[in-house]
Parts: sequence; C-alpha cells; structure tokens
Amino acid sequence: MSTEFADYLKIIARGPTLSRSLTREEAEIAMGMVLDGKVDPEQLGGFLLVLRQRGETADEFAGFVDATKQRMTLPTSFSKPDIDWPTYADRHRQQPWYVLAALLLAENGISVFMHGIEGEHKDCAPTRPVLRALGIELCSGLDDAAERLTKSGFAYAGLETFAPETETLFHLKPKLGVRSVANTFVRDLNPFGAQLAMVGIVHSAYRPQHQETLRLLGQSRAAVFKGIGGEVHRNPYKAGRAAILLNGEPGEESWPALVSGEAFLWRQESLAPDLVAGVWQGETEHPPAVASITATAAIALRLLGRANDIAEADALAGAMWQTHLKTVSQTALAG
Repeated sequence: MSTEFADYLKIIARGPTLSRSLTREEAEIAMGMVLDGKVDPEQLGGFLLVLRQRGETADEFAGFVDATKQRMTLPTSFSKPDIDWPTYADRHRQQPWYVLAALLLAENGISVFMHGIEGEHKDCAPTRPVLRALGIELCSGLDDAAERLTKSGFAYAGLETFAPETETLFHLKPKLGVRSVANTFVRDLNPFGAQLAMVGIVHSAYRPQHQETLRLLGQSRAAVFKGIGGEVHRNPYKAGRAAILLNGEPGEESWPALVSGEAFLWRQESLAPDLVAGVWQGETEHPPAVASITATAAIALRLLGRANDIAEADALAGAMWQTHLKTVSQTALAG
C-alpha cells in the first residue's frame, strides 16, 4: 500500500468535519500517482468514489488536468487549432451530428481538434464509426493530429493515443458502478492549447465548474453548455444557456430555440453512420439535423468573434451550410 497516497485519502475522506477538498497542487500530485501506477486498486477505488459522492471542485479538476498534461508529449512544433472539441459522453443514443458542425467550421478555415473515447456501440452511435463513414481516418497520436490540422483543418485522436493512463480510468466504471472524475476533467484538457474550448455537459450543475476550471487553466475563450447526449451538440428546439469565457473573463449567454413546433425525437432516428455521411454529402435531407449542425457551429462562430451577436452567428452558420451544399452538388455534377 502507498502510504504517501493514503495521506491524500485522509484529506478527502475523514468525515464531514475533518475532510476537505484538495488544493490544485495536491490534486495534481495525487492524480500523478494514480497515472504513474503508484496506487493500490483499493486506494484508487476509494479515492474515485469519495470524489464522486462529494463532488469535485474546480481546483481539483485543474490539478487533475495538470497531472495529465505533464504526462503528454506534444509535437516539437505545431500550430494551435482554433477550437478544442472534446467528445467524452460514452453512450450516444442519438447521432453525433456535432461532427458535421466541426467539419463545417473546418471547411471555412476554422481548425478543430476533436478528441474522445471509443464509447459504447450496442444500440448507440459513437463518434468514431461516423468519422470512418465520412472517410476520415483516426489520428495515431498528437504528432499525426498536428499534421492533419495543418493539411485539412480537422483532426480526431483517441484519448488512448496521447493520454493512455488517463483513458484506463474510463474502464473502471463496471467495477465502480459509476463514472469517475476522468469523465469530467478530460473535457478541459485542450491538449494543443486552442483559443476556444467547447465543452458539452449532461448535468447543468457542472456548467460553472467547467467554466471556473478552464479559467484557472488560463483558457481565453470557452463555451460550456448542456448539449444533446452531453456533447458539444446544441438542440435547436430548446433555448439554452452557455457559461462562457471571453478573454478569460467569465460570463453567460442565453441562446434561443431556433425551431418551433413539436421537438424532434433524436433517439428515435436511425443510428447508422451512413445517415450522417448522407447528410454531409447532400444526398439525404434531414432538416432537424441540419438545424442542429448550424446551431452548434454558431456557438463557435460567436465565441471566436466571427459574429457580433447570436442572431448573426446563427445566420452565418446557416449560410455556410448552404454554401457547403452548393459545393458538394457542383462537385457531384463535375464528377
């Protein structure tokens, strides 16, 4: 048993009157020991479950991010992408239309680095099969991702390729019975230091925590909002709030619903990856999906300063989609 790690367990687990949260430095050291394999399984389980039951702080999240990033190896030379786009909801019961939002932005000169985990496949629609259906290869690591970003403006890398020790924490859910802190803090990693961090959440309570974590990490621009399936995926049928950072200053924006009438039932559509590819290629009409794609892209356009207000951002994203469809149509005719 690691007696050193036991000291950190005592800090968080000595009861309601004697326990306290970890400082950022303590959280970094503790998570570093976890990632370096210096913690017994019993200690790790206790650590993760106490944090889960009590609820983590922004300082703890920031420390966990620090520990993970210290163990990552970045390329010797790279250009920072415009957007960091984490995708860590592990059970998508609806299509990941946000992939097309990211590709739409990349098509318009806004580079996007997307990263995530494999996710569940049975009765689910994870990100990676959709990328393959679109002909997009997964990156082998951050070096490969940096090259792809330079060439095409979009890259996806699995967490296991650049932070494998952190990725293993996701596999503990069957033994713990619940998700762990890793499911949360990885959304704030931003490996390449993109100027805009887009973070999707499942529970609204995490909105201010991510905002404060990103602020502590020195993030300049960010948008944290409750997205479809817990992803960076705006629902055009619902109004929503985004906790934001602009030049490092926290704020909040309210985004209106874009589509009136009966809401689309996202979980009742086909989960076949080819459906997403068909919409991107202009072969399949899917108005709800297109509304979600452009609505999601609009948040990025607004936070990057490409639009002066929310209405202008929504209009700009819609125009980008129409241009995309014209381009694919002309390409098909030329072929």
